[in-house]
Amino acid sequence: MDKQKLKKKMERTILHLDLDTFFVSVERLLNPSLEGKPVIVGGTAERGVVSACSYETRRFGVHSGMAMRMANQLCPQAVVIRGDMELYSRYSRLVTEIIADQAPLYEKMSVDEHYIDLTGMDRFHSCYRWAHELRMRIMRESGLPISFGLSENKTVSKIATGQAKPNGELRVTPPDVHPFLDPLSVRKIPMVGVKMYRLLRSMGIDTIGTLRRLPPIAVEQTLGKAGIDVWKKANGEDAAPVCPYRERKSMSEEHTFEQDTIDIVRIRQCLSGMVERLSFGLRTQQKMTGCIAVKIRYANFDTHDCQCRIAYTAFDHLLLETVNALFSRLYNRRMSIRLVGVRFSELVGGTPQLDLFSDQSELLGLYAAMDKIRCRFGETAVQRAGSIIGND
Repeated sequence: MDKQKLKKKMERTILHLDLDTFFVSVERLLNPSLEGKPVIVGGTAERGVVSACSYETRRFGVHSGMAMRMANQLCPQAVVIRGDMELYSRYSRLVTEIIADQAPLYEKMSVDEHYIDLTGMDRFHSCYRWAHELRMRIMRESGLPISFGLSENKTVSKIATGQAKPNGELRVTPPDVHPFLDPLSVRKIPMVGVKMYRLLRSMGIDTIGTLRRLPPIAVEQTLGKAGIDVWKKANGEDAAPVCPYRERKSMSEEHTFEQDTIDIVRIRQCLSGMVERLSFGLRTQQKMTGCIAVKIRYANFDTHDCQCRIAYTAFDHLLLETVNALFSRLYNRRMSIRLVGVRFSELVGGTPQLDLFSDQSELLGLYAAMDKIRCRFGETAVQRAGSIIGND
């Protein structure tokens, strides 16, 4: 096989789909009077945080993660709406169901973002035309605006989507990757956060093209091992596969009691501990769960489980409510229990501020502080009082 054929065989086609200003778009779908107005979704008090904002507010410097007090100062005319994650979760699942109905291989990265591997489809159907038709169907059936980027890997496709917004489409063919990336800001590279961007700017590196032309060893010396990954992305290189969504691993934990027990307090304490550990795992991996299941096994080995879908979240105080409700529904006979278990599934990428539209900024700070302690000293370094007793 000659080099030309080998290269062609190795080329991939990756589609990236991203719902435009997702939370705001859902609110506008239900309330058309918000169309064209500056809208902020998040905590409604001064101590709240901006979870999402419309393009109209971004012109004033408002962005997600910003303190609501500052957002109100920058754009006092904005309409502020307390978020409803349960509502957004329903629309997220609707879009995923549409994609699942048509896509050969897809990965759900977050509540509003998907990757689809279309490699090889060009032999039967134009990938761009297929992507366009899928986008039209999503907008028609969900009523939500969505943009896409189509290229040879995840990184270039994601950046292309950003350039296609709002509500647009952009294809970047392999020969056009460098010309497309070079003039863009290094901030467009997915791995580049605020701190890395400032560091690169201090070095006089402003565009992706400037970074691409640097020797990789120089980038590694400045940015560490992560520098090589950033340099590769600046060169349009990304071998990360599209991982099938249906195969995404759930997170679960089970506990078998040394002696069968009917002590409900002790059983609930055990469940609380499992929820606490699993939710900590979610947050450290920057994921959220959209489905919870509880399992019990009686002393006679009869096993039962029950699950329900929830608004995407990663906070144990919210997850524990559902777990306790499921356990109450399951445990319906006066018989000793041998085993209990908890499983989180339908995992998607997401950070805590996405699933808590609360004015309790102290609660966010508390979780951050506890997680920092656990990362340093172990997951049992900080525990709820109700989770300690019963972990035999």
